[in-house]
Amino acid sequence: MLENTGTRRRGTGEAPLVSVRSLARYFDISKPLLNRVIEGEPRQILKAVDGISFDIPRGKTFALVGESGCGKSTVARCIVGLYRPTAGSILFDGVDMAAIESRRAAMPLRRRMQMIFQDPYASLNPRWRIADIVAEPITTHRLLSDRKAIRIRVDELLTHVGLAARDGEKYPHEFSGGQRQRISIARALASNPEFLVCDEPTSALDVSVQAQILNLMKDLQRELGLTYLLISHDLAVVYNFSDLVGVMYLGRMVESDSADTLFRAPRHPYTRMLLDAIPDLELTGRARQPVAGEVPDPINPPSGCTFHPRCPHADDRCRSEAPRTIVQDDARVSCHAVEEGRIAAVDRPVVRGQAARAEAP
Repeated sequence: MLENTGTRRRGTGEAPLVSVRSLARYFDISKPLLNRVIEGEPRQILKAVDGISFDIPRGKTFALVGESGCGKSTVARCIVGLYRPTAGSILFDGVDMAAIESRRAAMPLRRRMQMIFQDPYASLNPRWRIADIVAEPITTHRLLSDRKAIRIRVDELLTHVGLAARDGEKYPHEFSGGQRQRISIARALASNPEFLVCDEPTSALDVSVQAQILNLMKDLQRELGLTYLLISHDLAVVYNFSDLVGVMYLGRMVESDSADTLFRAPRHPYTRMLLDAIPDLELTGRARQPVAGEVPDPINPPSGCTFHPRCPHADDRCRSEAPRTIVQDDARVSCHAVEEGRIAAVDRPVVRGQAARAEAP
C-alpha cells in the first residue's frame, strides 16, 4: 500500500490546515507610461481577487465556484506561490506563506502542497518519459537519492493511480486525457503532500472519465488524509466531491457554507441563480430564475455591490454601498438583502443531477 510520509494531524478542534485572510491580487494592465502620458489615460488595475477569506480544515475539501473570470484560479495560484498576493495572508499550518521571502525558506512548505492543473495535455512535458515526470518532485525536494529507490517509488505511484509500472517508459502523447490526469496526480503525490490544489481537474475529460478521476481522488483522500482545494464551475461535481463551498463573483466571496446546506438552502441571490441554471431533470415545476445579463467589466466594476446590475433584489443601498460579510448560522454571506431580511434561505430539493454520486463504469 502506498504510504504518505508527510505529517498527519487529524482530529476535531484543530486549527485549519489552510487559512486565507483578506487575500487580494491585483494586476496592472495599464499601457506603457509614454502612451498614457500622450493619450492622457490613467493606470488600469484589474482586481482579480479583492479581499476574500476562508478556512480549509484538515482532511476536507473546499470548493470555489463561480463564473469564468471571477478569480478562482488566481486564488489557487496565490496559495501555491505562482502569484504573490498584493495584500492579505495565506496561513499554511500556521505559517504565513505570503511573508516568506526566500525560495529556500519556502521549500519545506512547498513540498507539503502540490497542484493538479486543468489541462492534462499541457501540464506534462512532452519530451520527458513518464518516469522522469513523476520523479521530478522526488529529486527536487531530495526525498530520495538512489536511482533504484526513486524508480521503485515511481512504479508504486503509477500503480496506485491505476496505471502500470511499465508505463513509466512511455511519453505523454501515448496516453489518453484521463490517463494523463492520472499521471498528473501521481506526480502531485510524489512529494508526500498534505494539501492538493485541484484547478478544474476534470473539465477537459469525458463524463465517464471524470467519474473515474473523482473517485480516485476521493479514495486517495480517505487513504492518505489529504486536504483539497477544488476549483470548478461544475456544480454537480462540487456537490458530490466537496465538504465546504465558497461562491465567488468578480473577485469577491459572496457566500460560503457547507456543501449540503448551500445546495439545499442558498442565501445569496447569485448562488440561487447559479443553482437555478442546473437543468431540473425531475421536472418539479419549481420557479427558477437563472443568472441573466452580462458579467460587468472587472476593470471598471459597478459601484456598491458588484452584483446589483443583475440582482432582482437590488435597491439604492445596493447600488451605492458595498455589503459587509455577515454570519448566519455557519454561513458567511455578503448581501444587503440578506442582512436586512428582505430575502431568506428557503429549503429546496436537490435535483437528481446534483444528488447522484459519481460512479466509475
